[in-house]
Amino acid sequence: MAAPPSKTIKNLSGKWVMNKTLSDDVDPILKMQGVGWFLRNAIRLSTVTLDVSQYEEDAESSSGPSTADPTPTPTASAPTPQEQIPVTGSTPSTTAAKVTHIDINQTLSGGVSGTTEKRTLDWTFRSHTDRIFGECRGRSRWASIEDLKDEDGWLRQGWLNEDGGVRVQAFVESVGGGWTAMQVWGFEELQGKRYYARHVVVRNKEDWKQARLVYDWQEPAALDDEEWEEIPSAGI
Repeated sequence: MAAPPSKTIKNLSGKWVMNKTLSDDVDPILKMQGVGWFLRNAIRLSTVTLDVSQYEEDAESSSGPSTADPTPTPTASAPTPQEQIPVTGSTPSTTAAKVTHIDINQTLSGGVSGTTEKRTLDWTFRSHTDRIFGECRGRSRWASIEDLKDEDGWLRQGWLNEDGGVRVQAFVESVGGGWTAMQVWGFEELQGKRYYARHVVVRNKEDWKQARLVYDWQEPAALDDEEWEEIPSAGI
């Protein structure tokens, strides 16, 4: 179903299911990222669900030396000028006290192992080993349309002007795989309805692919009488 008004780029918490009718084919992107045919086909046939938890945390507890990696590793390509843009503007994650986190558990039907995304919106590089994409490093931030400088405008176009015009920008590069991926998240109107979407550009040397990923909001299941009885009383 379309996204309810309560779901915004500042409140993505909940479950989202990929709408494969409205989404572009991701097979060319996955192939560019080195995913084999068998796994690509399994992903194509699976239902993809995102379980999102979005919250704020003190900045000091978000930037410990065990996870932050501000310098390129020897085997990773250095960021292009597009990725070196400093964090600018008055956005939710640029305050001195708080940083926004978006933790996503991605599951696939049919027994296919999914992935975990842990986005800290402070534009600091962090390393991560992914079950599908291998060893990667990436960073994320809040960004305005003016901050997005892709060549063909794909990352900038189509968005609804909500929440002061800010969106989530996420950059990932493979360590040793040769590819990079830039994503922008926001909300779009498609077929007269409002949806959560991602615009993705993946590059590998001189080649590149782009795709739009669209997600349906999944309403939480209502509790039945037995489940309500298992919830402890608040004592009032």
